[in-house]
Amino acid sequence: MAGDRRDGRIVIVGASLAGLRAAEALREEGFTGSLTVVGDEPYPPYDRPPLSKQVLLGHVAADTTGLPMRRDPDADWRLGVRATGLDPVDKRVVLAEGESLPYDRLLVATGTRARPWPNPREAALDGVFTLRTRDDAAGLAERLAAGPQRVLVIGGGFTGSEIASACRERGLEVTVTERGPAPLVGALGGTLSKLAAAMHRNNGVDLRCGVTVTALRGDGNGRLTGADLSDGSRVEADVCVAALGAVRNVEWLAEAGLAAGPRGLACDAGCRAFDMYGIVTDDVFVAGDVSRFPHPLFEYQLLSLEHWGNAVAQAEVAAHNMVSAGPLRRPHLALPTFWSTQFGLNIKAVGVPTLSDHVVIAQGSLEERRVVMVYGYRGRVTAAVTVDMAKSLPYYQHLIETAAPFPPVPGAADRPIAAEIPVPSDVPDPKGLSHGPTVALTGHLPDRRLTVVQPTS
Repeated sequence: MAGDRRDGRIVIVGASLAGLRAAEALREEGFTGSLTVVGDEPYPPYDRPPLSKQVLLGHVAADTTGLPMRRDPDADWRLGVRATGLDPVDKRVVLAEGESLPYDRLLVATGTRARPWPNPREAALDGVFTLRTRDDAAGLAERLAAGPQRVLVIGGGFTGSEIASACRERGLEVTVTERGPAPLVGALGGTLSKLAAAMHRNNGVDLRCGVTVTALRGDGNGRLTGADLSDGSRVEADVCVAALGAVRNVEWLAEAGLAAGPRGLACDAGCRAFDMYGIVTDDVFVAGDVSRFPHPLFEYQLLSLEHWGNAVAQAEVAAHNMVSAGPLRRPHLALPTFWSTQFGLNIKAVGVPTLSDHVVIAQGSLEERRVVMVYGYRGRVTAAVTVDMAKSLPYYQHLIETAAPFPPVPGAADRPIAAEIPVPSDVPDPKGLSHGPTVALTGHLPDRRLTVVQPTS
């Protein structure tokens, strides 16, 4: 059986990080059959983290962010072609131009796209951007280099904060609006978000929290001039970036009968997709930002992640399981890890900060802007976030992996843990935010109501 699975036809839909790493891993695992990679962008796989950092700062060009190939996956690359449907019975992927690709096994790695500004007419104004693709970054970097009078960033999540940081580093005036009480609050909770807010303001950002943008305004010739806010004020700006989070690319799966919805495509711990009734498939796999998967350290709830490291790890597990017989398959149990650099600070995290009821400052202090925050849920450690103290992170990763009690006992990597009192983690409901968490527990409920199939007598 194992030998059979190393032959045949595998199609990967999604030509970004997860798709590339899966293609490489399939060959490393001994797959000798035909391999086709479909991508809706015309470019070979490229790296996205530099787009909101080095590219916006003008340090590197957007077209130099290509991902290095660890090996040639000997694939048929179908780039600039969108997948529009899936027939799981005849095992065919339908492409935009009407062609269909037959497969024996399929990997869904379609990732996410930027959530657009909801008013299409306002979104079409010259000067309004989102940031997700190479083309987005190239266009925005060019506009920032031209020296706009003011940049408006809508949304105070990681992407919005990194954009604001790049603007200030370029010497540009920038206003950030966030519906919630502070930047990053949806990802890191209330305590650390206060530090984030202070960093914005200390670096000259005009930060407006607890408000929404009600309308973007143009000059009559299609050029952006500013925005109206819910508190009655107006911001004059000639560039606006809508940093409103991500939309998972699952629309093409709408008629495929899979457990795909707004939170992604659900799968088991071996990356095998579920159908809409919760039955695991054996020929459709999923990896990367578009996936939802269970994790034993987080109550087996389905995790939805937008993290670079997860895309790599999950792609390799999916590839292994696509060519391995049942007893040889392995689970994807990697801990979520993510990082961000903004306003000169290096933020790194492990675990799921949103699965928490309390936090404690374990090392450093908010005043020093060097701090380790440890998050707990129902008496055990579930996450840790470091600000300019990344070398401490492996210690806390071990605490999470061993379900250590919260608050943690003294004995951190470099000195005893401070005797801080745990405080509520103050993680808000994402519905009240302009930005969403980059890691979220999506619970046990399906995304849509299902018709119960009655057995025929």
